[in-house]
Amino acid sequence: METWLESVHSDGTAAFVSNPSPQIGETVTIRIRMYEDAPVKCVILRSMPNGMERLDDMHISKIENGFVYYEATLFMNEKRIQYHFYLVCENAVYFYTQREITTYLPDHTYDFVLLSDYQQPDWVKDAVFYQIFPERFCNGDPSNDVRSGEYRQNGYPTIQMRDWNQPALRYEQAHCLDFFGGDLQGIQQKIPYLKELGITALYLNPIFYAPSSHKYDCLDYFHVDPHFGGDEALAALSAALHENGMKLILDISINHTGIAHKWFNRDGDWFDKKVGAYNNPDAVERKYYFIEEDNSYHGWFNVDTMPTLNYTSEELRDIIYRNEDSVLKKWLKPPYSIDGWRFDVADTFARNDRIQLADELWPRICESIKSVNPQAYILAEHWGDCAAYLQGGTWDSPMNYYGCGRVIRQFLGEPDLFMQKHPALRSTGKITAQDVKNRILQHLAKLPYVIWENQFNLIDSHDTSRLHNNPKVNLEEYRGAVIFQFMLPGAASIYYGDEAEIDGYIDSMEGCRFPMPWEKDIEGCQSYHLIKTLAHLKAQHPALSRGSMKILYAEGNILSIARFWEQEAFICVISTEDENRVIRLPLGAVGAVSPCEDCDVFGRLLTVTQSDEHSVTMEVKAHQSYFFRCDIM
Repeated sequence: METWLESVHSDGTAAFVSNPSPQIGETVTIRIRMYEDAPVKCVILRSMPNGMERLDDMHISKIENGFVYYEATLFMNEKRIQYHFYLVCENAVYFYTQREITTYLPDHTYDFVLLSDYQQPDWVKDAVFYQIFPERFCNGDPSNDVRSGEYRQNGYPTIQMRDWNQPALRYEQAHCLDFFGGDLQGIQQKIPYLKELGITALYLNPIFYAPSSHKYDCLDYFHVDPHFGGDEALAALSAALHENGMKLILDISINHTGIAHKWFNRDGDWFDKKVGAYNNPDAVERKYYFIEEDNSYHGWFNVDTMPTLNYTSEELRDIIYRNEDSVLKKWLKPPYSIDGWRFDVADTFARNDRIQLADELWPRICESIKSVNPQAYILAEHWGDCAAYLQGGTWDSPMNYYGCGRVIRQFLGEPDLFMQKHPALRSTGKITAQDVKNRILQHLAKLPYVIWENQFNLIDSHDTSRLHNNPKVNLEEYRGAVIFQFMLPGAASIYYGDEAEIDGYIDSMEGCRFPMPWEKDIEGCQSYHLIKTLAHLKAQHPALSRGSMKILYAEGNILSIARFWEQEAFICVISTEDENRVIRLPLGAVGAVSPCEDCDVFGRLLTVTQSDEHSVTMEVKAHQSYFFRCDIM
């Protein structure tokens, strides 16, 4: 690759688009830059207004700090405008899309995209989320604890875990009925701790009335579980969080319910059998499910304890999302005023062998949510490529396993989180830095940039083992994984206890759901210092929240990413190599010359020498990561 090509950059930030969130009828200025000495004769902006190809010559708007900037305008006559660039040289034409620069004409898959009238939850790009599994975080009110034998579910009794520091029981031992006593009052009591860590938003796993510890087997969508403190505790928690400048999103499954849900109520364990669909052929709730005349029914993935909801029912649509007092709208309104929803199994919602309603329903559900709170965040569980739902008007983000968690974990040597479910793929090994770059960009480059800024970037969750609990993972490389998470556009999400280096095991789901180790010297943990430092830097420096992103280096097992905005840039370098390496780092591509200090943010010595006017050489030690700031010229 010719060196000047490394400097070519445009994106959807305010540095390169005059208004990243334009309205219909607005004229928007598009910018692109490259090294001042780039051998470019002209730059052409290619777009498709009204379906017809248009090529506009861009003009030089300024030459500054070693870059030449080109500009042209686009008229927003449609809700979605796509574009890319032609860079015309003496003997070649280069084509620049969000994903790459090629010497062949690209298709439109990776075009830059502007959306008009899109309601972006603007606060998300600045956010550091903290995901809490409520039953295991903090016991704020022992009087509401579940007692041993208090009730039975699927034939198994509840177990009260009287020692908070005891490991979570395996499924075979407790069947998700082991209770430590965590509740919403406990979360509220820990708000000062979370603020000190740098957390700005909470994502809570389900809190609605349900028999299990995980609460995905909901009994009633309209009430918070009394063992978590009930509806009043949620109102109090939400108010306290908002008073402290923090946001709150809740988790829900609207694809299926549990068999004990009052709408279904198969066995009458929680409600009289006169209530619900299963035992009452004339019940209105009968239409909510796929129940046959012989009382057989469709279960999600054929699991008979998870009856699937049937959205051919207009009544079900009303009660879930359309009515003003529907499930999704109730909790968005005072006194609860939550700031968004995370949808469980969103990838399979309203999809089965009998109906395919997902594409019809998701826009309507999301519109309903935004009608109550235009700044509400719509987060969907999806583990793979879901670009079709990330084009504005439906989801704001997936749980970003595909472009973050799955990628960085495999870079550190784990099998892919999803592929390992198949026996033949469990040996899938470590990927290279070039693989990481390609996987990040194949996800992001299909999306409008305003959606990049919504991404929910995570490493761990309630559905994965904790990366730091894997004895095969180098803990120095784990530091790099956490830094990587904070370098991607969007929000970073910390799973409760990761900062405390919480214990766990990696061979079952219960291993990532241990109680928060409050008796530990958490502030003495290296991970606490790492996460706290990164979270506060993100809050203090727009480069890490609203800045551009550029991958500077991706060769072998060394990756470098830059975030830059106005007069500063932050650079990370992450190595999973077994030996020290010397790399060429093109800091000039983001307008920088050298690091601001001799050591990085965490005190690690930087061995850097000037290589040429656009780059430095840097010694990168085996398995090490670096995170440093540069001034932009």
